Amino acid sequence: MGGAGQAQAQPTKYPLTLSNCGRTVTFDHAPRRAVSIGQSTTEALYLLGLADKVVGTAVWFGPVLPGYEAENAKIERLADNDPSFESVIAKKPDLVTAQFQWHVGPSGIVGKPEQFQDLGIPTYVSPADCVDKDNTSGGDGTRHTLFTMDLVYREITELAEIFDVQERGAKVIADLKGREEAARRKLAGGDGKISAVFWFSSAKIEIDPYMAGKNGVPGYIMAVLGVRNVIESAEEWPTVGWETVTKAAPTIIVAAKMDRRRYPADDIAVKLNFLKTDPVASLMPAVKQGHIVEMDAQAMSAGVRAIDGIEILADAVERFGLKR
Repeated sequence: MGGAGQAQAQPTKYPLTLSNCGRTVTFDHAPRRAVSIGQSTTEALYLLGLADKVVGTAVWFGPVLPGYEAENAKIERLADNDPSFESVIAKKPDLVTAQFQWHVGPSGIVGKPEQFQDLGIPTYVSPADCVDKDNTSGGDGTRHTLFTMDLVYREITELAEIFDVQERGAKVIADLKGREEAARRKLAGGDGKISAVFWFSSAKIEIDPYMAGKNGVPGYIMAVLGVRNVIESAEEWPTVGWETVTKAAPTIIVAAKMDRRRYPADDIAVKLNFLKTDPVASLMPAVKQGHIVEMDAQAMSAGVRAIDGIEILADAVERFGLKR
């Protein structure tokens, strides 16, 4: 893996072989036609200046990263959610990237890596979805250790090496690290007296919601800022009853907003109405005091926008007058 911090990055020597999510992947040349399955990985490619190499995308939660609207509009969207294997290979890619193993992995619903490899197409899955994470436990998986942005920086570094754009990769990483450090300083010394819960969605509004576990991206966002997560589960997005959440009395509720409409509670307006009208959830001090933060779903995912999540929560703590 190339070093992102080198003063002058060395060009990639092909064939390039990388270890990716338990598999060995070899690239004979810089990819010319990539299909990206997952908004976060797609946006990483755009940040690396590789939009002209992307011929198809899929799995979108919301609008593209600001500043990339024009490039994104030129690229075919194969599906808002899960694309078919046939639609992916129809683009004749020489690389398929994926944000989640459940799309491209041992039980991939789009395809298994071996299926693509049989056609001579290498695949690359975000390390953040497989390193120290068990995706065989059901749901969205279980993280054994706390997520860190190092996994995202690894993805950017490796994609930059695959495409031979190392200097661009180093710049992207330096920019993200600078933003993360600035957000850390804003709430330096957080001691866990402020608590929070992250609500992604609910399969049905009247049943237990999907809340962020302790080791995922929201767990990292809170840890960076010294905010305590009231959810102790190691699952990525466990279902937790509102009675349990209400009893924990989080200082802040962070609710995901997204364009996806797989579940009714994907709609932020549905979430906000529920919090105000539900006889249990409405009792929380965070609801009564208006300490509700709307956050783009991508900022809760393992990708470049996790830095946005850190900045948004830090700003909210200041705005609510909770900073000590």
